Amino acid sequence: MEVALQHLLPRLLREGIRAELRQFQCKSELLKQLPQRLAGYAQWLPDTAVVLVLVDRDDEDCLALKAQLDAMARAVGLVPRSDATPKGRFQVINRIAIEELEAWFFGDWPAVCAAYPKMPDTLPRRAGFRDPDAIAGGTWEALERELQRKGYFKQGLRKLELAREVASRMDPARNRSTSFGYLRTALAQL
Repeated sequence: MEVALQHLLPRLLREGIRAELRQFQCKSELLKQLPQRLAGYAQWLPDTAVVLVLVDRDDEDCLALKAQLDAMARAVGLVPRSDATPKGRFQVINRIAIEELEAWFFGDWPAVCAAYPKMPDTLPRRAGFRDPDAIAGGTWEALERELQRKGYFKQGLRKLELAREVASRMDPARNRSTSFGYLRTALAQL
C-alpha cells in the first residue's frame, strides 16, 4: 500500500498539502499500535494536520472495522471525519480498502493494461469483475491469476512491483472502486 500511496497521494491531494507515510508490518500490528500512536498525535497535532488511517478490510466486517477505528480516535480525544459536522473540523480520516488494495487496481483497469499490455481491456465487463470491491476469493489472488494467464508473474505476484507499475499509471478520477472513491472524496475535502 505504501508504494501505491507514494504515487497516488500527490494526485489526490491539492497543491500545497504534504503527506508523510507511516507503515506497519501488517494489519494486526497497525490495529495493535494505533491507539498509542493516536494518543501521541493527540498531544501535538496542529490544526492544519489530519491523520489518515488506511487499512485493508480483508475478511472483516467493514462497518465494524470502521467503527473500531473511529472509536480509537475518539478514545484519545481526536475527532474522526465521520463525527464532524458539515463545516466542522476533523482530525482523523479512517478509510478501508475493500477487500484489499488490489481492488483499487481492478477499479482502474486501464492503468493495469498500460502497465501490462497483454491484459484484456474487456475484463471489467466479465461476470465477477464488474464491481472491483466485490471480487470473490481474494482480490490479489484474482489479479495474480489474470496476470499469470497472460504470462506475467509466473513465479508469483510481486506486489511491490505491481503497486509501483499500476499506481504510477492510475488516474484517480476514473477509478471505479467504491472504497477508492471514499478515499478520494475525503482527501478532496482537505
